[in-house]
Amino acid sequence: MFYGMMKLSVGGGLRLAFRPWVEGLENIPKEGPAILASNHLSFSDSFFLPAMLDRKVTFIAKAEYFTSPGVKGKLTAAFFKGVGQLPVDRSGARGAGEAAIRSGLEVLERGELFGIYPEGTRSPDGRLYRGKPGGLARVALASGAPVIPVAMIDTEKIQPPGKVVPKLMRPGIRIGEPLDFSRYHGMENDRFILRSVTDEVMYEIMKLSGQEYVDIYATAAKRQIAEAKKKAEAAEDPAGHSSGE
Repeated sequence: MFYGMMKLSVGGGLRLAFRPWVEGLENIPKEGPAILASNHLSFSDSFFLPAMLDRKVTFIAKAEYFTSPGVKGKLTAAFFKGVGQLPVDRSGARGAGEAAIRSGLEVLERGELFGIYPEGTRSPDGRLYRGKPGGLARVALASGAPVIPVAMIDTEKIQPPGKVVPKLMRPGIRIGEPLDFSRYHGMENDRFILRSVTDEVMYEIMKLSGQEYVDIYATAAKRQIAEAKKKAEAAEDPAGHSSGE
């Protein structure tokens, strides 16, 4: 009930203000479990995609969004629960991967749609990065649910880093045909199979999105970008002086 209310309010507002366009809605099954595997350009991806679908989509989100103290923290937690996101505790030996797998299987066992970002984090520069096999492939093989590739288009341009006020523009969503990996059922512990499944999904996302593909993980790219920025700043001011000195 709460999800329906949030979909009408938040989803309706997004549709009215931004008028997203969608291709491939016919590829979303009317009923039964399915995995929506999407590229990840913006924080808003988890809101635009559900807003355009008739069925509920459950994504995972870091647990910190649900445990912050105070009134603001409670409102944030209520909002994320209302839009269909589940908390994932990233602590522990295997962290978010195991938590995502458990959450995903529970959602699929209920016959619902489970949304996941194979890159594991937002793209730092708009390019498409290597998919992590631990979550997506293991959930797909253990559940037997079809994987539907999804491409979010231009969502990163709506509110770039440092921008407070979002830009009113039309983002897009392309939904590909379902991928069937039932031939690999029971092989979710074979790392070569997991890699193969993940790469096949990422290839389909690349075709849908038109993004340049980079064969490294997005987390590694973020580290490289941060290190390059530090080196550039050090080169500009090798003595460590502020610009006012």
